[in-house]
Amino acid sequence: MKDNDSAIAPAGIAVSTPDAHTAGDPGTAKTAAAKGPGTPKTAATAPGTPKAVTTAPGPHVGRGMLLAALGVAAFSLTFPATAWGLEGMGPWTVVMLRSVLATVPAGAALLAMRVRPPERRHWAGIAVVAGGVVLGFPLLTTLALETSTTSHAAVVVGLLPLTTAACSAVRTGARPSRTFWIASLVGAVVVIGFAVQQSGGVPNRSDLLLFAALLVCAAGYTEGGRLARHMPGWQVIGWALVLALPVTVAGAALALSAEPLEPTARSVAGVLWLAVGSQFLGMVAWYRGMAVIGISRASQLQLAQPLLTLLWSVLLLGEHLPPAAPAAALAVLVCIAVTQRTRG
Repeated sequence: MKDNDSAIAPAGIAVSTPDAHTAGDPGTAKTAAAKGPGTPKTAATAPGTPKAVTTAPGPHVGRGMLLAALGVAAFSLTFPATAWGLEGMGPWTVVMLRSVLATVPAGAALLAMRVRPPERRHWAGIAVVAGGVVLGFPLLTTLALETSTTSHAAVVVGLLPLTTAACSAVRTGARPSRTFWIASLVGAVVVIGFAVQQSGGVPNRSDLLLFAALLVCAAGYTEGGRLARHMPGWQVIGWALVLALPVTVAGAALALSAEPLEPTARSVAGVLWLAVGSQFLGMVAWYRGMAVIGISRASQLQLAQPLLTLLWSVLLLGEHLPPAAPAAALAVLVCIAVTQRTRG
């Protein structure tokens, strides 16, 4: 099994390795190095010892689940915040400004911590993250939301866990179990059916943009989750933002000169959340969570994202929430529970 996808073998998380944990917890490596030659062998150094698989899965998995869930919560506000931003700015302005503004805290953190640039072998993956989650997904979804509602956009978001798991399987060679795929498909069908029923969605130009956004986002998530095993999640998204900065700065300058700009309090708040919450902090939590619990498993938490987005749409945009929402939410939570307990 590849080292960057624990969806079918969660026990692998229990063994701390330099790639998986020292980037986010330097103390682990130091403790191991400090042990003298006379130190008794532990489960990690004694092949065949049962404790090697059961030493500490709980804390790591629990932390990873919490981080991934925080990322999902941040992402659930992306579409409503985008709708707010479009109230006073053009789509290209919203997309480029959010990325430029997100680079400010990310770049400041990289400079303050004196982080060295990633190894050459990691730059290709960082470029995929930049193209997928810094530029591709924000641009395609923002263009789609010009003519689509946030609830309609949730139809495609419901497919993101499946596309991410599939992309991860192709990229890493992992083979999630049949139960995993069945639960994922059922959850995706529930979310899509719920969203289509309440929005009356019919495939159109917006849908094509959203489907394209789905594919590039899945690729960005997969590469980001893989890279987060070699460096902290905040560095993954930080370097992706820095790599995209020449494009986003030039794009912001062109967009501001070409598109009408009538900023309001809501549009400014929307862009600020997109930059700080969705583009930076949410990605930091999400990539770190994926590094701990695995790409495919973490992606299933996003089955709840469309329903959270619908809730925010009611509270922030005044959209009507259908009475079927509680039943759909319960069905999705059941599917998530099944996928989290899948052992392959």
